[in-house]
Amino acid sequence: MLHLAETTNPWGGHSWVGDSPSAIPLDNRPLYEPATGPETTASRGVCSKLFHSSLFDVGILRDTLLPSITFHSGLSLIAYGAGRLTDRLETKDWLWPAGQVLNAWWSALGKRVICDGIPLYCSWAIIDRPQRLLLAGVTLWGSRLFWRIASRSVKRGGDDPRYEATKKQHGWSWNKALFTTYLPEALFQSLITLPFTAPFRHLVGSDVPGPFATLSGGYAAVAEAVAVGLFSMGFALEVLADWQLDTFKEKEKSGQESPSAMCREGVWSIVRHPNYLGDMLVHLSFPLLLWSSNSLQPIHLLGPLTNYIFLRYVSGDKENEHSQARRYSTENVNKKIDFDKYRREENAFWPDKCQVSNKWTWIVVGAGWKAVGMGLVAMEIGLSIGSELGFNEVMVLAKEGQDVAKLLAGSGLDLTDFFT
Repeated sequence: MLHLAETTNPWGGHSWVGDSPSAIPLDNRPLYEPATGPETTASRGVCSKLFHSSLFDVGILRDTLLPSITFHSGLSLIAYGAGRLTDRLETKDWLWPAGQVLNAWWSALGKRVICDGIPLYCSWAIIDRPQRLLLAGVTLWGSRLFWRIASRSVKRGGDDPRYEATKKQHGWSWNKALFTTYLPEALFQSLITLPFTAPFRHLVGSDVPGPFATLSGGYAAVAEAVAVGLFSMGFALEVLADWQLDTFKEKEKSGQESPSAMCREGVWSIVRHPNYLGDMLVHLSFPLLLWSSNSLQPIHLLGPLTNYIFLRYVSGDKENEHSQARRYSTENVNKKIDFDKYRREENAFWPDKCQVSNKWTWIVVGAGWKAVGMGLVAMEIGLSIGSELGFNEVMVLAKEGQDVAKLLAGSGLDLTDFFT
């Protein structure tokens, strides 16, 4: 059995894990050892319940933000080196999603296994359902965005046009780029990742009171469902925006679309930057998911807030539209005219009230609700199979190659209404 004890480390939030309480280092002076007895859940049969102090202690920086700053700064140095060697400033864009996903998994599993010596199976077992959904969501979002950026970069064969213009500006140099671009973005990433790194680095039990209302039973399930729906809407918005933009560009090349026209089809009719709006919805879902498990703390809200500031005022739509206006003014005056008209008629980020009648608004909302429905059915299947057949029986059937229909038949579920 693994034993865990809080320590009197003045930074707070530190713990020691080992096979024997007698082996706890004396200089850590443990305050207590968790009482022995039945484990909290069957899934945690090999692990003791972890207790950590509140996020409001003085260890908040050392245990949550500073490790992320160190992590992202190190990755930024690597990206900077690669960018300087290839003369491509867009290496920072490759790092944007990849670094956040890596930090999430490092915080959840890597640090515990490699640095703390906790077995992988135990590290995974102490992660509850909402936190696993959190990891899945971050991984899905980051992997898709990384593939989008990388594939577009390889196809283009050179740096992003925005950055080509940046490198031509008076006073710009690679010597300055590390301190003016790469490291500042590392700080932004450190703040944005707080909702999906801090909960793993500085665990707070449900018995620790927080400033937010405690959810239980049906309310917690509703919060989780809304979080899944919000994530799904944002993810669908990003996927549709990229797909529709690529389709428009292909038509433009083949002559089916005027080279002076802006893409205003599909979700691009909702706002001028539907991909950024989708990204914002995805990041808003993470704190809500934490709230469903009563793990939400004020520091986690810095994530979506920082992401919004970055998308609106630092890089995102502000930088993108400035680059578009400059390029169209010199390369395609007619497109600049259509671009200005687009800016007058549609909001940049948040939809206006007229978008209630836009069918694409409801297509995106419908994608979110569909994901919620599928999630609820999956959860019901899991609960029913677990209660009717039992986990061991299900595993035996699976190993013997039994059909999934047999599991569903044993669960007593009727899914006809859902799929018709």
